[in-house]
Amino acid sequence: MTDMDWQEISGGVTAPRGFRAAGITAGLKASGLPDLALILSDVDAIAAGVFTTSQVRAACVEYCRQQLAVKPSARAILCNSGQANAATGEQGWEDATACANALAHTLNIAPAAILLASTGVIGQRIKMDALIAGIPNLVAAATHEGGDTAAKAIMTTDLVSKSIALETTIGDRAVRIGGMAKGSGMIHPNMATLLAFVTCDAAVSTTLWQQMLSRAADKSFNQVTVDGDTSTNDTLIALANGESRTPAIVHSGPEADKLEAMLTAVCQYLAKSIARDGEGATCLIEVQVSGTISDREARQIAREIAGSSLLKAAIFGHDPNWGRIAMAAGKAGIPFDQNNLAVRLGDIQLMANGQPLTFDRVAASNYLKAASQGEYLKTDTVLISVAVGNGSGKGIAWGCDLSYDYVKINAEYTT
Repeated sequence: MTDMDWQEISGGVTAPRGFRAAGITAGLKASGLPDLALILSDVDAIAAGVFTTSQVRAACVEYCRQQLAVKPSARAILCNSGQANAATGEQGWEDATACANALAHTLNIAPAAILLASTGVIGQRIKMDALIAGIPNLVAAATHEGGDTAAKAIMTTDLVSKSIALETTIGDRAVRIGGMAKGSGMIHPNMATLLAFVTCDAAVSTTLWQQMLSRAADKSFNQVTVDGDTSTNDTLIALANGESRTPAIVHSGPEADKLEAMLTAVCQYLAKSIARDGEGATCLIEVQVSGTISDREARQIAREIAGSSLLKAAIFGHDPNWGRIAMAAGKAGIPFDQNNLAVRLGDIQLMANGQPLTFDRVAASNYLKAASQGEYLKTDTVLISVAVGNGSGKGIAWGCDLSYDYVKINAEYTT
């Protein structure tokens, strides 16, 4: 996956020591597909979270925010798919607390040690009878090899489950980070619409772990867009339980940097997997921007380009309309001299020093066509490179093309 100081391993969220997981069919979805997931730490874990910035927030989001504000630790994450439990009023809050209480009772732990997530149709309450009845079976199914089943149980319109695990060495012991996510539509930064859960067996201070997660989110989930819509349920939770038995990381330094780099790699993998699986998408779009004063500015321009509906539609149609790239860069709100603008599509230079270049349109169109027919996770990426000056700032964002199927899927979402 990378030439950095870690390697990819199997297991997803159960790859780190001391974590169990499960996914079952509880009857929340009419499809009969798995719809209830559990991640469980054998011991108390430090917990960090990043949540939607929407003013309309699901009950599970409010519940987690309140719990983490009081005590940033947890033993379990319970996630249902099928109903979002968002815009459901006081009853939605009561349902959320009832879910936590029921799981806590079954596990014989305090409700404050439970974190929650939901995904599905906004405005629909959780099917509480089915969920409560499924909790004993869910707990019984949780194993140290259950990461894949949990990843499948949180899917909605996703075509594939999304999980990853990486391992590095800190001191003389292995440290692992695992992650899983769901997301396909209603994806846009702040946060990018998704559910994502990360597990880690390192010991790390609460403050440092939250700072690491927030920075990782800015470089990953907040740089992915599918359709420009931000969800009511966006939730990123990371648990670190210390079961690797490495010395606690409590200050900035080489070990903290190494752990954060691996955490960021996990989050970026999951973010790209979400963009790649965008509703109706045929390819992944990666936008690399350079030449700004700061990385923040470069990331902002990259997000604007990746989120342009006109550009996304052109890429779906295999139309190398580079003017839409220039347009999107210009409206990002970051000052730059247009005479410095340069644009590349893959290896094909389209613009340099603010001037259009003669290029092989057939070759550029074929490049886009090849990406749309590419093998999943290997050759399906359209790379757009944009330079706006000579500054040291760099940023990357990810998106996908905009196809006819996106309209069809979302036109019929609740019918």
